[in-house]
Amino acid sequence: MNKTTAITIVSIVVLLLIGGLMYFSNIPINLTPSEIVNNVNSGDETQTQAYLVGIPIVITRKGLPTDTTAVLTGQVIPNGASTNYWYEYGSTSELGSKTNSQILGSGFTNFNAPAYIIGLSKNTEYFFRIVAENRYGKVVGTKYSFKTTEGVASPVGSAPSVKTLSASNITDNSVNLNGEIDPNQADTEYWFEYGKTASLGDNSAPTSIGNGNNTLSESVSVSGLDSGTVYFFRVNGQNQFGTVNGSVLNFKTSGVVTKATAPKVVNQKASNVTVSSATLHAVVSSNGEDTSYHFEYSTSSVFSTDSIKNTAELTLIANTSAVSVKSDISDLKPNTNYYFRLVAKNSIGTTTSDSSAFKTSKK
Repeated sequence: MNKTTAITIVSIVVLLLIGGLMYFSNIPINLTPSEIVNNVNSGDETQTQAYLVGIPIVITRKGLPTDTTAVLTGQVIPNGASTNYWYEYGSTSELGSKTNSQILGSGFTNFNAPAYIIGLSKNTEYFFRIVAENRYGKVVGTKYSFKTTEGVASPVGSAPSVKTLSASNITDNSVNLNGEIDPNQADTEYWFEYGKTASLGDNSAPTSIGNGNNTLSESVSVSGLDSGTVYFFRVNGQNQFGTVNGSVLNFKTSGVVTKATAPKVVNQKASNVTVSSATLHAVVSSNGEDTSYHFEYSTSSVFSTDSIKNTAELTLIANTSAVSVKSDISDLKPNTNYYFRLVAKNSIGTTTSDSSAFKTSKK
């Protein structure tokens, strides 16, 4: 082996080690403008965090190749709906191949989204990108490339093995979710998903359990549940070789069923008022059901039909606490009085807030 070849191999091994260290690093992704401000006091209520459901957010990260394989490590935020991800790849920029689809869940967590590709040609450039999809739509990440290098061995390990176990310590509003995970010799994280339907919806924070080769029993305590209600859950495991989902089980909290009600809404003042634009604010309590909402605004204080304009319809996940929402509007007339109100709707009913007013600036 000549000196140049030795230096090249050492450099690639170092890159693979760095990639492994980076795999579980917390790399932030900017959320869309649909993120809702949290922990704001409003009278005797505290506005708690909630997010708008929607299409996923993705980011492609560079691949870590060996002689005939590659570890791909993008990231995905499911944005409140069950989300699948996969990678498109190929030896040309047109791609042409794709990995198997994998399920991340439906929370609002910034998840790693790994995949392991085998059977690649040596000393060949490959192009790839991450793709994620939920019921709101599909999104494609930035395209990158890597080149396989002869002489670099494939990484040790395989995707984790997981098993969902029965829930324990069930009370009116809390539970312990249990599962088993075998890292299979690769740095592994696990998390639980849970929700009122088999589609789940919420998740615990990902937790690292190392790179051993033994089955570990893990548990997460969840609180803030509704009493007398059936919940579904599963455990998920993930390492650089992929994401594995456990089977979905269920349990029922004790106590009397908490009944959902129509949403509660409170209007607030407009802000950032200019000659032609403003930001409208309100507070919504979805009261236990997924709730859609929009603002109505008009130059008429009685909101005559021919003068009403609506902002886009948005959706809040079920949440009994008050949350602050806002929408930006534009194309307003200068030096004009405008009136606005919030309309929120869930499966129980529709609620309209009292109206508020603002006046645009003069030219």
